Amino acid sequence: MTDFEVEVDPLLDLFRAEVRAGLATLTRGRLDLEHAPDATGPLAGMAAAARTIRGAARILGYAAPAELAARIDATLAGAASGRAKLTAADFDRLRRMVEVLSQLDHDDPNAWAEKHAEEIRELNDGRTPPTPTPPPAPLPPPPVVRAAPAPAAVPVSAPTERSFSIDPSMLELFREEIRTHTAGLSEGLLDLERDPANPQRIEPLMRAAHSLKGACRIVGLDAAVELAHLMEDGFAAAQTGTLTIVPASVDTLLRATDRLAGLGHEDPGHWAAAYHEDVSRLKDVVAAINRGETPPAPAAAPVVVEVPARVEIAAPAASPPATEAVVRVTAQSLNRLMSLAGESLVQARWLQPFATALTGLKKLQDHITARLELLTQTVGTDASAKAVAEAVQLAARSRKLLADRISEFESHASQAEDLNSRLYQEVIVSRMRPFADGLHGFPRLVRDTARMLGKQVRLDVVGQATEVDRDILEKLEAPLTHLLRNAIDHGIEPAEVRAARGKPAEGVMKLESGHRGGMLSITVSDDGAGINVERLRKKILDRRLAPAEMVQRMTEAELLEFLFLPGFSTATQLTEVSGRGVGLDVVLETVRKVGGSVHITTVLGRGTSFHLMLPLTLSVVRAVLVQIAGEPYAFPHTRIDRLLRVPRGDVQSLQHRQFITVGGQSVGLVLASQLLDLPAGAVVDAEIWVVLISDTSGLYGLIVDNFRGEQDLVVRPLDPRLGKVPNVSSAAILDDGSPVLIVDVEEMCRSMDQFIQTGTLRRVEESVRPEATKKRVLVVDDSITVREVQKQILRARGYDVEVAVDGQDGWRRLQLESFDLVVSDVDMPRMNGLQLIRRIREDAKLRELPVIIVSYKDRDADRLLGLEAGANHYLTKASFHDNTFVEAVIAQIGEP
Repeated sequence: MTDFEVEVDPLLDLFRAEVRAGLATLTRGRLDLEHAPDATGPLAGMAAAARTIRGAARILGYAAPAELAARIDATLAGAASGRAKLTAADFDRLRRMVEVLSQLDHDDPNAWAEKHAEEIRELNDGRTPPTPTPPPAPLPPPPVVRAAPAPAAVPVSAPTERSFSIDPSMLELFREEIRTHTAGLSEGLLDLERDPANPQRIEPLMRAAHSLKGACRIVGLDAAVELAHLMEDGFAAAQTGTLTIVPASVDTLLRATDRLAGLGHEDPGHWAAAYHEDVSRLKDVVAAINRGETPPAPAAAPVVVEVPARVEIAAPAASPPATEAVVRVTAQSLNRLMSLAGESLVQARWLQPFATALTGLKKLQDHITARLELLTQTVGTDASAKAVAEAVQLAARSRKLLADRISEFESHASQAEDLNSRLYQEVIVSRMRPFADGLHGFPRLVRDTARMLGKQVRLDVVGQATEVDRDILEKLEAPLTHLLRNAIDHGIEPAEVRAARGKPAEGVMKLESGHRGGMLSITVSDDGAGINVERLRKKILDRRLAPAEMVQRMTEAELLEFLFLPGFSTATQLTEVSGRGVGLDVVLETVRKVGGSVHITTVLGRGTSFHLMLPLTLSVVRAVLVQIAGEPYAFPHTRIDRLLRVPRGDVQSLQHRQFITVGGQSVGLVLASQLLDLPAGAVVDAEIWVVLISDTSGLYGLIVDNFRGEQDLVVRPLDPRLGKVPNVSSAAILDDGSPVLIVDVEEMCRSMDQFIQTGTLRRVEESVRPEATKKRVLVVDDSITVREVQKQILRARGYDVEVAVDGQDGWRRLQLESFDLVVSDVDMPRMNGLQLIRRIREDAKLRELPVIIVSYKDRDADRLLGLEAGANHYLTKASFHDNTFVEAVIAQIGEP
């Protein structure tokens, strides 16, 4: 028991959890400060974490951790107030204090205090004790070497793979530190290679190597510690001028950085065993570099370690000093938050129809009041005049009350929509990352590819701060890699060729990003030889990819589109980089999958540019809404070529195919309802509605019922239990709350091509629905049980029945389809049955449509309200138990 009579053991787990959380904050903050020492943003959070640990330790009577946490707080306090600046020694002490405190997660606090007493004393005194080096992993017995005529070297065995006892949360922090510092080393070495005489390039390299050494020492990776230490020594010598780091040395240091980067995603034990020999060789070469020796040229291209994409949201290493705290959020959590924000926005938009309905009610009261005032002039007796006068007064009071409430409601609706819009936009922003976050490997890629091909190339990046959706950023790596490699191989000329053409020996590539017209624009350009369009034209003719007459008439832009065909290549020889016909087709496919487009511009002798236009986010898509078989479907706006209304007389037939002519090109027609396995749509009149879509294989015309306009949709994935739904990619909720499926344009193009080739298409004439042999009834009820009962009763009798979930949905269906009768409930959300009936009676086309109310309300007053609203018949839901319901339907519209 402590002095406060608190039972320690039950609280120890909570204390350790609090320590872990505080240490995570301290570690992340230290990493941010090492990259931006002048930043003040992380200091407040770090100091708060230290105070939390100190307070928890004091409450439980743990003096030693409380004193150490207080020392951390004091170290940060001066920097936070601006009185002092954190030095390299301060960073070392912070790292050691965090390391010592992290041991509390495994040890009893009292035993921990005794074990680390000397270290704690030195740290509290402001000194940094040397980090104890853990004993090396036990080596297995050396192998038996048989005698040979000549002396043979005995190979040194690699350490066996062993499991490192690291808390999962601390292991992730270790990996994050590895990823951060190796990325900084890789970028810094490339900068140093371009500017070797600048000593300011070396300081961050030395600091990163030093931090790597400390991180690896925590987990007992001796080989990694030694390699990082040798790199740090070399940078220190270069900083003092006693060593010059030449390009050949940069090759080795980059290989060492790549090998250490593997710790960012591999198990430490596996890494130590798998790469023991490679690390030993690297240590020998780095040691030779430190002695001033020139390392041998690598036998193969430098190893590039692929680091899996991270899911945390974090500030980039190269960004300006941050002023906001950084938190880690899972991708799943962000996706859920995105869905909730989208639902909230849709719910807020539902308020406006209520405000409109209240305004309509006020107009109705105005009419009633006017009639009452007119009645006062015609009544004859004093009693009736007094009654009418009182009615006028009551109507006036109700009008004023309603007017006040309408004003309040409209104000609330406007504020709610504004608030939800801002929430929605903030969630969108939380998914964004700077374009620079996806560029870490590209400078290295350009350097290594250029050296492999014997060229000199520089990569300039413009727009690193451009905000990009994290999902799009992850998908950009493959297409941009292809474009950069292609540009180096095909575009940039060798130095001697450039010199002969009057160009600088070093070729320049530019990677530029920005926001244009509500889209993300990315351009990859080079100042190389450009594309010979006439040679490309000849290549197309040689491969018989199009008729000769057509190829001769093609514009430059049309010819360049052939570069995106699978298997198409302009390379004259097969190399490790080019000539396999793989590359630009992958670029186009990847970009189109995210709803983007690509086009090429080129000037012979001056260079080529690839222009990518992508949506700002995959969470929201601007879509064109269409009607197919009576249901709404959405096409991403960026994937639609054109929308057409074509006279039926313009549809031509050839064998089993039907087509129209657009801009001199024949476009095959396919019924959308057939692709989606739906019944034929609405009656086709004198015109057909066509959505033009395309892919690399051609242009297609998709026949739909009609167009419904455009809308921004919050994209939601389909339930994985559904599997892959043919020709559908995702779903969304419309502003009126109804669901809509988003079409997978790529898959739909493939399906259309299959239908056209196999000759299994339904003809346009077949989509014309013959005069209905069954009378159609629309059942409107918010209860799924009631809807199903009514539907089964009427279908069993022979009627064609459709259903709607409430008055709003019912009104929408009535605008799109024709019915012979409406059966409606009264109490429903969004729009009740009485409001629906009044709309029907106010509509010139629908005012004669019969309506039957079926409600659980059986009072005479309720029946009178329904009939006054315009219903032809009023039934209670008990009528299902006999033939009353069916008899009422037959009375209104006759037999099916």
